[in-house]
Amino acid sequence: MSQRSSFWARHAALVFSIRTFSTAMLAFSIALWLGMPRPYWAMASVYITSNQLAGATSSKAAYRMLGTLIGATATIALIPNLVNAPELLSLAVALWVGLCLYLSLIDGTPRSYMFMLAGYTVALLGLPVLSMPEATFDIVSSRVQEIMLGIVCASIASTLVLPQSASAVIKVQVDAWLGEARRLGVDVLTGRGSNEERNDHRMRLAAAASEIDQLSWHLAYETSRSAGIARGLQRLRQHMLALIPLLASIEDQRVVLGARDLTKGNVDDISRRVARWLADGGEDEEKADGLRAALDEARPQLGANAAWIEIVIAGFVSRMRNLVDIVQDCRRLREAVAEGRDPEAVRLAFMPDAVGVAELHRDHGLALWTAAATTSSILVCCAFWIASGWTDGASAPIFAAVLGSLFAGVDNPLPAFRKLYPLFLAVIAVNGIYSFGLLPRATTLEMVIVMLLPTFVLFGWIAARPATARIGALLTIYTSVQLALDSSYSADFSSFANSSVALMVGVALTGIVSGIVRLFGAEWIASRLLRSNWTTLAAVAEGRGPQDGVAVASLMQHRLALLATRIAVVPAQARSDVANLRQMRTALNVIHLRKINVGQARPAIDAFLARLASVCRVHTEGRLSDELLIRLDNTIAATLQEPAGQGRDEALHSLAGIRVGLFSGAVPYQPHEPEQRSIAA
Repeated sequence: MSQRSSFWARHAALVFSIRTFSTAMLAFSIALWLGMPRPYWAMASVYITSNQLAGATSSKAAYRMLGTLIGATATIALIPNLVNAPELLSLAVALWVGLCLYLSLIDGTPRSYMFMLAGYTVALLGLPVLSMPEATFDIVSSRVQEIMLGIVCASIASTLVLPQSASAVIKVQVDAWLGEARRLGVDVLTGRGSNEERNDHRMRLAAAASEIDQLSWHLAYETSRSAGIARGLQRLRQHMLALIPLLASIEDQRVVLGARDLTKGNVDDISRRVARWLADGGEDEEKADGLRAALDEARPQLGANAAWIEIVIAGFVSRMRNLVDIVQDCRRLREAVAEGRDPEAVRLAFMPDAVGVAELHRDHGLALWTAAATTSSILVCCAFWIASGWTDGASAPIFAAVLGSLFAGVDNPLPAFRKLYPLFLAVIAVNGIYSFGLLPRATTLEMVIVMLLPTFVLFGWIAARPATARIGALLTIYTSVQLALDSSYSADFSSFANSSVALMVGVALTGIVSGIVRLFGAEWIASRLLRSNWTTLAAVAEGRGPQDGVAVASLMQHRLALLATRIAVVPAQARSDVANLRQMRTALNVIHLRKINVGQARPAIDAFLARLASVCRVHTEGRLSDELLIRLDNTIAATLQEPAGQGRDEALHSLAGIRVGLFSGAVPYQPHEPEQRSIAA
């Protein structure tokens, strides 16, 4: 059984390609049998919908159906009513595509495909029927039927023919992620590796966690057992979100303590024991209990005049205990997911402050700007089409709508579109060879299928490999559409030449316009991501932003994953701060601080948080002001005056965490009497 699984794993790309080609030919054959006017749309829809994972194919199919229906409805509403006003129609189509693309970019989940498809479907279905607007409903209905046929065939095939479950892939990725997190924990606790190496490790973990999140969306479209797995993964993901900032906090506290102060209270020895436990997989529960007992014993009692080192050691020990709890909980939840047990019945040592919903970063300004670039590209192509009177010029704005939507996430569109030229020249060459060299010799459907087999299996294999997925997808989809297979051979060189030229014109104009409108590139996008972290911290500090640790951690780790792809353009200091999760850790400490009962120290804490919010709201880069540090130290002094207890100690841990995170290079806190005057925000 393992040999069989290994065989399928080694040849998964080839198996997917053969299955998808067989499904596409099945959809094409059924469309021919039903007498559909454009059967190649059924074939193309199979390639558009298919994914190696069954759940991903099913979710994409559902959203493609909805997107197609929305787009078809908009087409029927726009085309007949505006056909006699080409300029107004061009504007309406361009604005519709832009609006839907904006919604797609803002959504950020697999559901975004529905919005994007609803947008460019209007151009895809509506512009070719302008010569016969009275038949719009009939033609659009036929296209929808052909597309739906392809979607249904792809969904059934992915479910019944050698299905690959998204849950199985996610389990493998989660295991790999947890293993990497434990290795990072060992590096942090032993001081192994450089700061840059550990920062890079954290960024890779954030990017991998983001990929797991994206795959998890598809679990709802698989079996009922996958729904239970999804609940278990949600609980596990909450612990994973806490793990990365926790390790960053422990690392910073180790730096503050240094080699000499780590020896106090046997802390260094316990750290090495925890590191050995992590290196062994964190599976020995008896050792975990022993580590907790040792950490509880090593925690110093904080008096009213506690030294800074004592406060940091207390926070360090507390964070180490959380680390043991979280790693142990992750193992228990992972076992529950693997065995199909109810995650709610799992006994957990660590519970997040709130069982919240994960949030994604959404940049409305960037989404609007990107959508405007695609809208402008469509308008330019339409203006060229109208001004030139080109009969087949409709293909240019169609390709502008489709390619502008598909490449909306590219930071620098002009180089990306420049790379498309060889790709589409290859599509044109392949279509020319088939249309005028091979297909005229085919006399049966079986001969057509045999002729198409090598090319589409190769393209499908390219599409199934992660490194070349986008290239392969474009090759399969555009070759299917441009080839325009029908019930009989009807190739015309004039039509072939016109459509090929229109394709290249659409690519060129879209690339040029997008490059002009979106000239800021990756550096501008990265600066917006960096600024948004300070904005979120300001909102959390003043109490008007999300006050849920899960939401804040997921939001900022998603930004870290987005920055990981643009890290080359991020300034060195900002790169270190982001990778070390300083703003995220501060925000989590603020959230925890607000929930603690600290008695008479509450006014000082609230005043400090108000000042922190006002500073972060306008801060962009560099060191924060010494005035804010003085306020923070006074808040620590006021908190130390409170009666000893769990609430006071947790507040001190959070305040120390804020100080270490935002003022890592500052002189140590010095015990002093708190200021008695009120502190204005």
